[in-house]
Amino acid sequence: MCNVGGIDRILRIIVGLALISLVFVGPQVVWGWVGVVPLLTGLFKFCPAYTLLGIKTCPTSSNS
Repeated sequence: MCNVGGIDRILRIIVGLALISLVFVGPQVVWGWVGVVPLLTGLFKFCPAYTLLGIKTCPTSSNS
């Protein structure tokens, strides 16, 4: 099941990687591990919060 797509997916991966990088460089804060969430939702194209809210940003396939 896919509910994350396109630009949303790319932004999630970029933000996730940027937050995780805070653990290793820069201020080296532990909160950077929060970036694992957007990274995984971007990689797997699935966001549990989107399911609860009824949001879907991936294109629907039409089988006509």
